[in-house]
Amino acid sequence: MENPTFIHKQRYPSPHSEIKLYIVTYLSQGLRVKGLLAEPTWGGRYPGLLYLRGGIKQVGKVRVARIIQFASRGFVVLAPYYRGNEDGEGHEDFCMEDRYDAYEGLAVLGSHSVVDTDSLHVFGFSRGGAMALFTAAHFPDIVKSVVVWGGLSDMKLTYEERTDLRKMLKRAVGGSVYKYPERYENRTPLSVVGSIRAPVLVIHGIHDENVGFEHALRLEEALKRHEKSYVTWYFEDDHHFSPRKKRQVTHELLKWMLRNV
Repeated sequence: MENPTFIHKQRYPSPHSEIKLYIVTYLSQGLRVKGLLAEPTWGGRYPGLLYLRGGIKQVGKVRVARIIQFASRGFVVLAPYYRGNEDGEGHEDFCMEDRYDAYEGLAVLGSHSVVDTDSLHVFGFSRGGAMALFTAAHFPDIVKSVVVWGGLSDMKLTYEERTDLRKMLKRAVGGSVYKYPERYENRTPLSVVGSIRAPVLVIHGIHDENVGFEHALRLEEALKRHEKSYVTWYFEDDHHFSPRKKRQVTHELLKWMLRNV
């Protein structure tokens, strides 16, 4: 990797004989942040996938098995842990400064020697959905497709619907949505949809109680208003699909990604 933000990578045990895993360290706004890198080993060049996790801190952390699901389909995958996690420096602020961890992660991914830079894709789950949209808007000429699965699209709505998360949000954002509405607006990716050029796939469970279905509808409306290329896959599911269904949908979304190169 030849990238000014990349520091080093260290091998990590892999349960898959044809996928190598590494813990990578790179710089984001001067902070050393870490992530999980998965590399297929059957030769050639591969599309790159930036996997943006949901949750915060230990909730929704990157899982090896999930990353291998993507890498086993022939993608080099980088999944940032976000700042302050897994011995990384700094503190998460829930889709504000920490979105630079995604931006720099994409730069690291794009500098990988076996990654096809004409086939860079972004996937975000839950909170990671907002991060994915911000990333696609930040790199409109680089990102070839973006998938938002159960994704948060309106931070103000999250504050309203998730009363159990208000303490965390106040701590991460610095106060309530009523005291600092602009801070929540700045973390709402609906405001940057107009800058996205890549096709967007919106996946959501209609009965999602973690990130309400209204988030998907608001995102769809914004994409439609800005005349963006998008597809919606809505399911009679909650936030977390069954393992079998998750594998099936993952396989289909990766095929969709490659059709958009």
